[in-house]
Order: sequence, then structure tokens, then C-alpha cells
Amino acid sequence: MKYVAEYRDKDLAKSVASAIQREAKPGRTYNIMEFCGGHTHAIFRYGVQNLMPENVHFVHGPGCPVCVLPVRRLDDAVEIAERHNVILCTYGDMMRVPGTKQRSLIRAKADGADIRMVYSTLDALKIARDNPEREVVFFAIGFETTTPPTAVAIKQAEEEGLKNFSVFCNHVLTPSAIGHILQSPEVRELGTVQIDGFLGPSHVSSVIGFEPYEYFAEEFQKPVVIAGFEPLDVMQSTLMLIRQINEGRHEVENEYTRVVTREGNLKAQALVSDIFELRTSFEWRGLGPVPYSALQIRENYADFDAERRFEVSPKQSREVKSCECPAILRGVKKPTDCKLFGTVCTPDNPMGSCMVSSEGACAAYWTYGRYRDKTARQQKEAAA
Repeated sequence: MKYVAEYRDKDLAKSVASAIQREAKPGRTYNIMEFCGGHTHAIFRYGVQNLMPENVHFVHGPGCPVCVLPVRRLDDAVEIAERHNVILCTYGDMMRVPGTKQRSLIRAKADGADIRMVYSTLDALKIARDNPEREVVFFAIGFETTTPPTAVAIKQAEEEGLKNFSVFCNHVLTPSAIGHILQSPEVRELGTVQIDGFLGPSHVSSVIGFEPYEYFAEEFQKPVVIAGFEPLDVMQSTLMLIRQINEGRHEVENEYTRVVTREGNLKAQALVSDIFELRTSFEWRGLGPVPYSALQIRENYADFDAERRFEVSPKQSREVKSCECPAILRGVKKPTDCKLFGTVCTPDNPMGSCMVSSEGACAAYWTYGRYRDKTARQQKEAAA
């Protein structure tokens, strides 16, 4: 399989691992944040961390769109579905994320709300066409990667004259979030999170290009390497970051050249710009309010904005008590630092979004069991 098998080549992986071992200086530590949840899962699925020297660490970032959605927005979606008697459409991962008092969309559905899982925005449009007497709301989440399909749906609904379709927009932007992390007290003041470089988002960069990361690479003097999702992509990108760190450089480099360009997809960017504009502030789970980090629907398309069409009540939303998802998303803690992980919180009974989402850090730890391997090794070493 072209672009798959060659990026999982065992001999080449050994060669890159050897290069990393040679070039990682024993006298220092390399903390590399993988912003994207896809990278987190690649690291755990293929055991990339096990091929790294002891002083090269991966720090998991907030790159899971389901995970970073604040509880209040989820509570609002539940209210729109229940109070306004609409058909609420959303992607599968969102269905099981617990909101306040662990109330999720799937629980609301069980109680009678008309909430439907869809695989694309086109599915939501079809539901709107098939149910002209009902209001249909698409619960839109995701980074820049999923924004163009939402824009297409709104554009298509306008062209078809669909009056019963609207979007509850929760699209967020990665460059603002990375800059916010680097300005956070944990990084700047407390030093509890040491970040030496970033594995940059790949799918996101295929849309926006890698130019947007050049500002904060220079401003915060942190190198960025846009990395693909295969294990050799991650390993080669890590080697490129280690070289930049050793040489005192802080540039944006592109390892994912088979997909990403500096400019990105200009046609998709133009479409998104036509439909959406920046919000002045948007709350991220774990990061709090982040300026200019999300999109809202422009006035010209206000008829398709569910936030304008449906009133939601002010509410006191709360995370599940003791859930460490917010700290995990900031890179301050690992899933195994959470006392709920693997005890109360499992994929069958998730307490937080990081365990629900297919891109969540807790789901990666649990699914691939690397933490169990490490624990077993430590117990064996202690007994020896």
C-alpha cells in the first residue's frame, strides 16, 4: 500500500531510532508536545515511545476536537435537542461525552430526544430534506480539518432553500491554542510543563498550510515540525525536532510534504472565510477562554446559525468530579495520573471526554495498554 507500508518499514524504523539515540544529547531532556490526538495514538499504537532514549518524552496536547469542547457547549446542545424538539445530528464520538451530572447526548436520546449520529454533513442535510416539518440542527465540532465540510453544508442548504437546517458551530483553531499553551502559567511561570518543540498537526495543516505556525515558532522560539500519522512520520519528525533543538533553531519544518504545503488548500480557505468569521473568545476544556481561537457563522448566513435560532438558558456547567481531562489536555498530567483512569473511568464507562474520543489521550493509553507494559516492567525490575 503506497504511503502506508513504506512508513511502517521495520528496518527503516530501526535506522531512524538509532539516529535519534546518537543525536539526543545525554545531558539534556527533550520534551516534545504532539498537539494532534492522531499522533498520540500513533505513538501508542506502534510503541514509538519505547524506541526513544530515556531523555526524549512526548507530552500530549489538546489536539482532540471532542476532548477540548467545554462542558457548557455540550450542555447547550442537549438543551437545544430537548427543549426545542429538534432533530440534533452529530458525529459518533460526541454521543457519549458526559456533560454536567454525567448527562450525555446518548442519555438524552434514551430519554426521548431526537438525536441522530451522522457520518458527514451530507447526512444531516439529507435528514433535513426528508423531514421538512422538523428543525434539524447539525452539532458541528472540530479543528480546521472539519470546517470546510460544514461550510459546504451551509452553502448547499442556502442554494437548496432549506429553511429547516442550521448549525450549532463549535469549530476551533489550532494556532491560537498552541500560542495560548506557550503563554500559560504552567509553561511561562510555574515551569511545570517544559515544552521544547511541537509535532505540528498534519490534517489541519493540509487545509491551512504551515505558514500560520511560523509566527509563534519565532515569537516563542519553539521549533515545529508538521508530521504525518504513520510511525516513521512521527519518528522522522522527532529527529528533525531534536536536530533543531540541538542547533538552537526554532523554525517550522514540513515532514508531511506528500500532503501539506506552506499555503494549504486555498479553495477550502476561501469557502470557510465566506461562511465563518473569528469569535473574539471561545472557551476550551482545559485551557479556558482563548482569544480568537474559534469560528462563528457570519451575518450573511445568520439564518443557518442555531445559536441565533434557538435560545439556550444560562447554566452552571461542571466537569465530572476528580476527572483530570482538563490537566491532561494542557499537558500538565498524564492519564495515569488520574485516579479515575482504569478504575471508575474506562471506555465502557467514561467519566471524561479524553476516554471517549477515538483521539483522546486516555483512550490511547487504555486501548494500546502501554501503561500496563511499563507497570509490569517496573514491578519486574523492583522484584529483581
